[in-house]
Amino acid sequence: MTQRIQKIDELLRQEIGQALEREVTDPRIGFVTVTNVETAPDLSRARVWVSIIGSEAERKQTLMALRGAMPFIRRGLGSKIRLRRIPELDVRLDDSIERGTRVLQIINELEAGRTPEAIDARGESLPTPVPRLPHEGDTLEDPLPIPPAEPARKPRTGVRRGEHGRGPGGHGGHGGQGRSEKTAVRRRPK
Repeated sequence: MTQRIQKIDELLRQEIGQALEREVTDPRIGFVTVTNVETAPDLSRARVWVSIIGSEAERKQTLMALRGAMPFIRRGLGSKIRLRRIPELDVRLDDSIERGTRVLQIINELEAGRTPEAIDARGESLPTPVPRLPHEGDTLEDPLPIPPAEPARKPRTGVRRGEHGRGPGGHGGHGGQGRSEKTAVRRRPK
């Protein structure tokens, strides 16, 4: 996705949200939030993802009303946004907020030691976890023991590489500095 398309997506999301809030007066449209817009690279179509608060019947009714209002919103966008072509708007229901809320609810119930409540799973795409039952062969011990810490390494003592054959004080027979003549000569910058 290019940076231009990302900017167009964000601009469309803001403008469609404002239009739903201020210009559309259909009573069937309840609490709606435009969560995302995904525009095709050629600007022919755009998916408008919306989150709707309410019961299942209210959501269906609101979604139908939104689909009917999109041509009106598209015409209004033509005067607000400077684009060669305003894309066709396709409304889709975004249920990620509901699924995230459900996951948090399940986590909270499991942390509290309760079995998660049974919820109508017709619209739910995530499985509801259940406590694990004991099975044959289970032990009471921790199945993955923690390995012992590695012993600390001792610093090496003794002769290091390149120190063989040096006399007392660690100096060899190379001019008293332990270096060859090539590396002992330093040049001064001019």
